[in-house]
Amino acid sequence: MKPFYILIAVSLIALTLIYLFAGSFDWQLAGRIGMSAMLLFTALGHFMFSKGMELMIPRFIPFPKELVFVTGLLEIAAAITLLIPALQESTSWSLIIFFVLITPANIHAAIKKLNYQTGNTDGPGPGYLWLRVPLQLIFILWVYFSGIWHQ
Repeated sequence: MKPFYILIAVSLIALTLIYLFAGSFDWQLAGRIGMSAMLLFTALGHFMFSKGMELMIPRFIPFPKELVFVTGLLEIAAAITLLIPALQESTSWSLIIFFVLITPANIHAAIKKLNYQTGNTDGPGPGYLWLRVPLQLIFILWVYFSGIWHQ
């Protein structure tokens, strides 16, 4: 839930600052700023908890350790390019694909009751999916409406 809280808090702060400095609300820019902050936060996990995140990847996928680091770097790159107007739409589509592709890792981790921070099997378990899967959908919709959708 921490990523969601960061997404909301940073977006609201950005929206307020945009209004104070520009005199109008730019919901899409504020949303992209919030998503960028969230991506930077989640990218940290790829480096701080790499062993536990490696365990989230189903065994049939090769090079799990390398994949954890690459996806962390991709999240950092997406956080930056999401704020570059010429790249925001392609980055948004890439993020939507990314969020879809990582959903199986979240499902796998929940089924295995994995706590990615400790690498142990004392995590919340399958019940967590009732929260995590809708949250993934929220992230996808957030990226779509802040980075792709044109008013």
